[in-house]
Amino acid sequence: MQLTPHFTLAEFTRSAKAKALGLDNTPTAAAKANLARTAQMLERVRAHLGAPITITSGYRGAALNKAVGGVTSSDHLQGLAADVVVPKYGTPYEVAKALAPHIDALGIGQVIYEVSGSSRWVHLSARVPEKTVNRVITIAVGQGTMLGIQRL
Repeated sequence: MQLTPHFTLAEFTRSAKAKALGLDNTPTAAAKANLARTAQMLERVRAHLGAPITITSGYRGAALNKAVGGVTSSDHLQGLAADVVVPKYGTPYEVAKALAPHIDALGIGQVIYEVSGSSRWVHLSARVPEKTVNRVITIAVGQGTMLGIQRL
């Protein structure tokens, strides 16, 4: 199912972990509506960056979210977030730095530059967090949460 010109429902629900564990990752009707909103946000991001976006993690049902170690308040559970990379634009750090000053214009609720060992990605949420200080942050396993996009 095509959500927007460049994003499909399958891209948001695809998960090697879910497949390996035999988990159903079918979104609820409410999550599917939110995924359309998230896809629209990603269309604006794609246009701004001028490069295709690869979704590495989109919607997660509760069982999948638990299996990947996601927090219980994750926006992925509601279809409001996607972890992405944009190789033709640059590194995840460069992508996060490029998006951070434009979150309001692009309708991004939150940008998180995430680092776990040698893996790096950008978490984009369509939901604005309760604390506005959390709109642009860096999260690194073992180092915690830092304000802004930090080079690690």
